[in-house]
Amino acid sequence: MCVQRAEVGPPHVDQRIAAVATKQYGVVTRAQLRAAGLSDAAITRRAAAARLHRVHRGVFSVGHAVLGDRGRLMAAVLARGHGALVSHASAAALWELRVNPSMLIDITTHRSGRRSLAGLRVHRPRTLREDEVATRHRIPVTTPARTILDLAATLSERDLQRTLDEAHVRRLATVSSLDAIARAHPGHHGAGNLTRALRHHAPGTTLTRSKLEERFIALCDRHHLPRPSVNTRVAGLTVDFLFEAQRLVVETDGWQFHGHRAAFERDRRRDAALARAGYRTLRFSHDQLTTEPHAVIATIVAARAA
Repeated sequence: MCVQRAEVGPPHVDQRIAAVATKQYGVVTRAQLRAAGLSDAAITRRAAAARLHRVHRGVFSVGHAVLGDRGRLMAAVLARGHGALVSHASAAALWELRVNPSMLIDITTHRSGRRSLAGLRVHRPRTLREDEVATRHRIPVTTPARTILDLAATLSERDLQRTLDEAHVRRLATVSSLDAIARAHPGHHGAGNLTRALRHHAPGTTLTRSKLEERFIALCDRHHLPRPSVNTRVAGLTVDFLFEAQRLVVETDGWQFHGHRAAFERDRRRDAALARAGYRTLRFSHDQLTTEPHAVIATIVAARAA
């Protein structure tokens, strides 16, 4: 047993490695292992003994091969070296602005080298200012404003609006800071899209909570209806949509939350409370929004006219 410990390093080396790995969500670099007292041969032996697991070239997880999301992000940053940081869709997920369905991790770096590494999508921007770099959960990342600028180059108009809504609600970026970063990078592919979105959309006004609500917003846009306020407070209640000028509330009812007796009774009590406050309520089901969109729009148009 003692001989085996001597082959991979003395006990105090393990303590040094553990201290570094704890701060980095379970991952370390080859350089950090050397600094802790391991030779390259000892690193190789530990890897063979499954005490280290290769994540990227020169980056290892300590003790186990399964990493959480933050461990994967940290490993990606360490793999690209000094100055690398999480960006684009991966940064949006880290800031909780958007869900990132991609398994690839977006990394921004100014360093030369191979553009692509397994599991990574590497970006080399023309410009990246010091005030556009931050840390979140100890992971280097682009600031929320810079992240939104980068995303604006590829997101659809509505997805960009939703991202702006989320940033506003989470207090991660202001209209002025987003406008400023777009002006600071006139050659960026996302600058024009971001400027247009800020001109035509008030962040925080259309933050939807479900695909059904999102479908209703799209329906209003398609038929050139003014966008209602979304998930706003009326008479002490949070309503799905409000056409304020007409004192008209629209509720979109999915079966999951409205398809039982208790929900039926609750909805009628809500409608009565809104009526007492001077608001009319229209309710539309998922099926109506999906299969009868013209009837839905016609009903809303008639109600607004009345």
